[in-house]
Amino acid sequence: MFKICALVACVLIVVSAEYYEVEHEEYEAYPKYKFEYGVKDPHTGDHKSQWEHRDGEVVVGSYSVDEADGTHRVVTYNSDDHNGFQAHVQRVGHAQHPHGESYSNIEQDH
Repeated sequence: MFKICALVACVLIVVSAEYYEVEHEEYEAYPKYKFEYGVKDPHTGDHKSQWEHRDGEVVVGSYSVDEADGTHRVVTYNSDDHNGFQAHVQRVGHAQHPHGESYSNIEQDH
């Protein structure tokens, strides 16, 4: 008796799945959004921002960040089906490193 009930349950599941596929229609969403954000924390020195717009398969955006060496990095980018992803990176300012003892002069524990 148990084998027959299990077989009937399997047949019902297969029939239900086939019925669902007949009724199921594909839906493709059209992606479209805009966002932006920024951080400017004078306590930690964390300064960055980003914005991005998407309309279908075309994405355009930019982000910027203050680097630890004192420079400011700005990246603009775009992406689409024809050209793929392309980015332009710009570094503004001159790198400055704090004066101090070189790592080569610090005693190492081995």
